[in-house]
Amino acid sequence: MNQDKMYLVNKIFNNETIRTIWDNEDEKYYISIVDIVGILADSREPRKYWNWLKNKINKEEKIELSSITRQLKLKASDGKYYNTDVCDIEGMFRIIESIPSKNAEPIKMWLARLGKERIDETFNPSLAAKRAIDLYRTKGYDEKWITKRLKGIQDRKELTDVWKENGINSDKEYAILTNEIYKEWSGMTAKEYKDYKGLRKESLRDNMDSIEVILTDLSEETTKRLAKKHKPQGLEQNKKIASLGGHAAKVARKDIEKNLGESIVTKDNKLNYEYKDEKLIENK
Repeated sequence: MNQDKMYLVNKIFNNETIRTIWDNEDEKYYISIVDIVGILADSREPRKYWNWLKNKINKEEKIELSSITRQLKLKASDGKYYNTDVCDIEGMFRIIESIPSKNAEPIKMWLARLGKERIDETFNPSLAAKRAIDLYRTKGYDEKWITKRLKGIQDRKELTDVWKENGINSDKEYAILTNEIYKEWSGMTAKEYKDYKGLRKESLRDNMDSIEVILTDLSEETTKRLAKKHKPQGLEQNKKIASLGGHAAKVARKDIEKNLGESIVTKDNKLNYEYKDEKLIENK
C-alpha cells in the first residue's frame, strides 16, 4: 500500500494487522472487512460478527452491500489464499459507521472532524491550498517544486474546463484524452507510465523529474490553446486535438534526447516506491 494510505490505515487501527490487497484491474486497494470488524468489535469470532452485521445493515439500513464489498483472495494464517470479503477505503468508512461498538467511536469522531474540515474549506478555499502545501512538505518536496506543482494543478483544471465546454463530461472521457496526450509524447498511456515508474495509486506527475513535468505541461498547455481556438466538439474531435498537443511535446522531447544522448523518460520516482507481489498459493 502506498505510504499515505498505509499511514492512514495504521493510524486508524493502532497498528493492528489489517490485510490489504492491490487490484490491478480496478487500480485500487481493498481491505479485509473481517479484520476491520474483528478489531473494532473486539470479537473472537469476527466472521460470525461480520455475518451478523451484514444482516443488520441489509435489514435496518436498506443498503445493497454488493455495491461496497466484493471478494478477493487474501492470505490466511496457514499461508494459503481464500476468498475473503473486502472493501475499498470509502466502503471501509461506511461499514465502520454501522458498527455498534465503543471501539468504533474514535474513528467516527475522526470522520466527523474530517467532514467539518472539508465544509470549512468550502467557505474558505485557501484552507484546502494550505492543506495541499503541508502534505507536500511532509512528503519532502521543496518549496520551488510545490509552487510549480500547484501551478500545474491550476493549469490542468483550465484544460479540463475547456474540454467540458467542448462536450466532454465524464471522467472516462477525460482519462481517454489524457492518455491521448501521454501516448503521443511519451509513448505510454498514463497507466503504463505509472507502471514504468513502479507506481500504483501515487500521482504520476508528483513522481516526474523536472523535464518530464515540463513536457507534460507543454503538451497540456498546447492542447488547451488548440482546443480554445478550434473548439472541437465531442470525444473524437477532442482526441485529434489532444494528439496534436502531445505531438508538440514529442518534438521537444526528441530534440532534447538527441542532444542529451539519453532518454528523459525515467523510471525514477520521487519517493523510491517499490512494490513486491507475493506468489499466490491457492487453497485446494
